[in-house]
Parts: sequence; C-alpha cells; structure tokens
Amino acid sequence: LEKMTDLVAVWEVALSDGVHKIEFEHGTTSGKRVVYVDGKEEIRREWMFKLVGKETFTVGATKTKAAINIDAVSGFAYEYTLEINGKSLKKYLENRLKTTNTWILNLGGTDYRIVLEKDTMDVWCNGQKMETAGEFVEDGTETHFTVADHSCCIKAVSSGKRKEGIIHTLIVDNREIPEAVE
Repeated sequence: LEKMTDLVAVWEVALSDGVHKIEFEHGTTSGKRVVYVDGKEEIRREWMFKLVGKETFTVGATKTKAAINIDAVSGFAYEYTLEINGKSLKKYLENRLKTTNTWILNLGGTDYRIVLEKDTMDVWCNGQKMETAGEFVEDGTETHFTVADHSCCIKAVSSGKRKEGIIHTLIVDNREIPEAVE
C-alpha cells in the first residue's frame, strides 16, 4: 500500500447507515486524483491535465450522492469542497439535523448508533435498516423494534408548539435515551 502523500482533504459524514470517512488525494504535479470512502478506493485518475473540476461518487449503503469540487484559489493553491446530495456539507448537515434524530447507546458492552429518518420513519441501527412495527397510541405514535434482544420504542408526541413540531424519544428497556449531537 503506497503512502497517501497527496492527501489534501478528509471529511467525516454522518449518514443514516453510519459515519463515513471520505479522503481525497490530489497530486498537483502528477494530475492524480484519488477518492477513498471508508478506506476503500472509489475513484483513481492519473495524469489529469485539468487540475480543477469535480469528482462524483456515492457513499454508504444508501448510495448517497457525493461530489468533491476542486477549485483554484490562487497560483498553485486549491480549495476542496464536499457536496452531499447537491448541497454543501454544512447545508446538508444543517438540513439533516431537522430531518433525523440520532441516539448513541451501549447495550451489553456494544455501542449502537440508532437513527430515525423523520420523513420516512425508517430506523437504522449500526448501518442496518431495522424491521419496525408502528402503532397509534393515545398521545401520538410508537415505532417498535429490537436491538440485541432489547425492546426499543421511538415515541412521537406533539410538542403542542408549531415551531417545535413533533418530539421523538427513544426508550430502551423502559429507559429514555438522550439524543446524541453529531
């Protein structure tokens, strides 16, 4: 394995199926471009005469669209920006905070990352989309699933305030789990 001598950018992107590491090599003398996702080479281009441009690829089990933009800043300096689903990483992550809830918990010595996609009510645990059963209850809805023989439930209850909307709470073995900030 050759050393990543031309490594110019590293990003960590939290998606529903996990946190992915994207690394980008740009050889400004050789014209080389290499994109790695979670340590696996996705794109390799040698001898690119045009040093600016865009590399597009997908990330994770959900095949989320990603692109790295290469722009010349001045002289031989370059700027590298990552886009996820056509949005800058910052905008994507801001939007993601509104559309998902994430919880990190430890059960029997194993760490679990549980993500709720609010628009579809899909639940992900450590990269796997979970089988869930939803039911209407007196004050909202409950989405039930199991993680490592532990019964889990995401309760969705109206906050009573329009700005706040619906409050989602994860309960594992009758214990409320605090939401994680990624």
